[in-house]
Amino acid sequence: MSRRRGAWLLLGACLALPVHASEDAAWAALRSGQAVFLMHHASAPGAGDPDSFRLGDCTTQRNLDGGGRYQAQQWGQLLRSHWIEAPRLFTGRWCRTQDTALELHMGAPQPMAELDYFEGDTAAIQRMRQAINALPRGLPLVLVTHGVNMAALTGTAAAPDEALIVALPLTEPARVLARIPAPH
Repeated sequence: MSRRRGAWLLLGACLALPVHASEDAAWAALRSGQAVFLMHHASAPGAGDPDSFRLGDCTTQRNLDGGGRYQAQQWGQLLRSHWIEAPRLFTGRWCRTQDTALELHMGAPQPMAELDYFEGDTAAIQRMRQAINALPRGLPLVLVTHGVNMAALTGTAAAPDEALIVALPLTEPARVLARIPAPH
């Protein structure tokens, strides 16, 4: 191999290290309870909810389809592959957030009203941040919510098939440690 090609390979390897290292550090922070895994609910066809929507009545809401259930199961496998086995699991009160958490197969989720869907309400963002920061530290924390909430909390528009590992305590905006693509 030529010296020039070897130098380019070495440079490429060095440039790749911080990205991988920072993602590894984010997973380590999550495992130690110093970060939160913030995820959008799995695939639920359509947009919004019907006019007849009622919390607590899944028949009136937009729900996960088979693909969404499979997607959530894949997220659970990804978490376990990073040694996240029994996290504290919180969701909004919408059925699609709760069903996503159940399909992770990581224990029973606890509903948290602050993770409910909201549309840019500054007071709601502050309540969500305070509620998350008030949770006890030390164990991994997985939160299933809505994309609009994730964007409002972090200032990062995560793709629907992407999760974020976010540093605790949450700041304004929250500090994203890693963007985690959906498992395939």
